[in-house]
Amino acid sequence: MKGGGNASPHPILWRNALCSWIGAFIGIASVGWLGSTNNLTEQDNLFLIGSFGATAVLLYGSPSAPFSQPRYVFGGHLFSAIIGVTVYHILPDPIWLTSAVAVSIAIVVMYLTRTTHPPGGATALIAVIGSEHVHELSYWYVLNPVLTGITVMMIVALIINNLSPQRRYPNYWF
Repeated sequence: MKGGGNASPHPILWRNALCSWIGAFIGIASVGWLGSTNNLTEQDNLFLIGSFGATAVLLYGSPSAPFSQPRYVFGGHLFSAIIGVTVYHILPDPIWLTSAVAVSIAIVVMYLTRTTHPPGGATALIAVIGSEHVHELSYWYVLNPVLTGITVMMIVALIINNLSPQRRYPNYWF
């Protein structure tokens, strides 16, 4: 294997690791708490979609990465959610085909709109393979949990990442 020949990334400072932990904890806990206030059972807490875990890694663990910037986070999740719901409505079966169509279209749209956010692929996939409750939301899935969740996580990222003198977030908005 050829590889890139680049040096390994610099070691992480413990303060940055702690800042990442605090941001991820508060961000995910806030989204989960918001879902729990809507009289949802633990199993039905639709606010905690799997792609938010990956977004937390980017927002709080790598806030200076291009995929962590607001344009990419909002655009990637929102385009992907719309695409996932739309593809599920047009082509609900077979699920393997629906999944492949939704994720591949989401990737192309994110690429063309310069909003590539890798967790967006999971957001499209969740719209397709999600539970009956996800499918019942239809396009509300885009607003709630997706837009609500990423807005909460973004607010936390703006606060936490700017408390540390070693961090500045965002690098750019659009």
